[in-house]
Order: sequence, then C-alpha cells, then structure tokens
Amino acid sequence: MKAATSIILLAFVAAVAPTSLAQPLDSSIRQLIVCITPRWDSPHASLRCFEKGDGGWSSASRSLPALVGRNGLAWGRGILPGKQSSRQKTEGDRCSPAGIFAVGRIFGYARFMPPGADFPYRQVSAADAWIDDPRHPQYNQHVVIDPLHPPEWFEQQRMRLGDPAYRWLIEIRHNATPVVAGAGSAIFMHIRRGKNRPTAGCTALAEDDIEWIVRWLREEKKPHVVALPREEYQRLWSAWGLPAPESTGAFSD
Repeated sequence: MKAATSIILLAFVAAVAPTSLAQPLDSSIRQLIVCITPRWDSPHASLRCFEKGDGGWSSASRSLPALVGRNGLAWGRGILPGKQSSRQKTEGDRCSPAGIFAVGRIFGYARFMPPGADFPYRQVSAADAWIDDPRHPQYNQHVVIDPLHPPEWFEQQRMRLGDPAYRWLIEIRHNATPVVAGAGSAIFMHIRRGKNRPTAGCTALAEDDIEWIVRWLREEKKPHVVALPREEYQRLWSAWGLPAPESTGAFSD
C-alpha cells in the first residue's frame, strides 16, 4: 500500500511541477552574443559578445547598443524552454524572440564577406526568398526559386530588396526545428536604420558593429544568441551557464 501511495504521489508531483529551466548550455558552445533589454516591452538593448575558454566566459567586445522589436521581447522557440507566459512570440507581433538560439548562415549583398570573416555565407541573389506567410508549406525557410518562372508569392517574400539595412543578415535560428506555423519567422541581426528606430522583430546594430560580428563568428565555436530582459537574465543565467550579469554591461545602472 505504501509503495502504491508513493507511486501515485510521484506521478502527481510530476504532473503539476513546472518544466525545469535548469539546463545548462552544451559545453561545445563557445561563442555567445548576449542581448539584454531593460524590460520586456523595451526596444532598446545592450549587446556584448563572449568567448568560452578554460576559465569560463570572457568578453570579446565592448557593450554595443542594439535595437530589437518595436514591442520588445516575447518568448521564442530556441534551444532551451522559455517560461510559458502571455508573452509568446507570434507572427507579426513586432516582438523579437527571447531565449537562446543558434546562429545560422550569414546572408549578404556582397560577393564576398569582409576580410577576416570565416563563416558559412550566401550572397543573396534575385532568386532568394524567406517565407513569412504561415500558410505557406515552407514557412520560415530559405527558398531559392527559378527566376525565369517566379511563383505568385515571390514578390512579397524575396530577400534582395536593395535595402542598406539588409546588406548583412546574420540568421537567428528561432522557430527552426521544428517550424511551427505562426510562431514567428525571418529573424536576423542586421544594420540599424537609425539610433532609435526599432525593428519588426529582428536585432539591429550600427553597421560597423554588425561587420565586426560577421568577422568574429566562427562555425566551429557553435555561436548562439541569448536575448532576455534583465529580470529573466538575472533569474536564469546561472542555471543556463551564461556569463555573469555584471560582465554583460547591462546591469550597471
């Protein structure tokens, strides 16, 4: 009887206990781009790059001013589970995704990346598209079409727009594996359009800062992006194995 009662009690605890967030980063991840906002609803952020060595995380850059979505951050779909709340990233919400996300490819208008860069790269052509329509079967995916016979949807989904802000695009792999329709798409780091001009869901920096990150990234170091408001970073940094809050430059005021 006691054994049966214990089993029932354990089952009940497992059913009502929240999902554990104490899952540290894989040790193979040795580059982090840490982006911290003062509040969930703030479009302004402080961003700093880190590398991991034998002594742990060390800063690889100064603190860089960044801009996120006009409506701030909302939990996205990354490599670790975010706290379930009303702030969940959805298509068109003008929020950038919060969480931890792998860095994908770099896309750009130039034929070659800047000198010193060494990361998977694709020059965006007139045939490249990124699908942000949740009804499309290739939602949130990079697609190359036949430019001689473009599909009807292509004009709204094409990547080469002649927009200087998209001269460099660093892919943030939000909602990638698996893709969930309507959970948000086409999330990148790119050049900002102004010091105080937020994005529709991406992360934007000054052109020199974006180019520095493009040169710094290394595929073998498995770079990831961390995006969190201060309160969540303070709560999760130790359990997730992130750089200490005081090293990020976002907790100084």
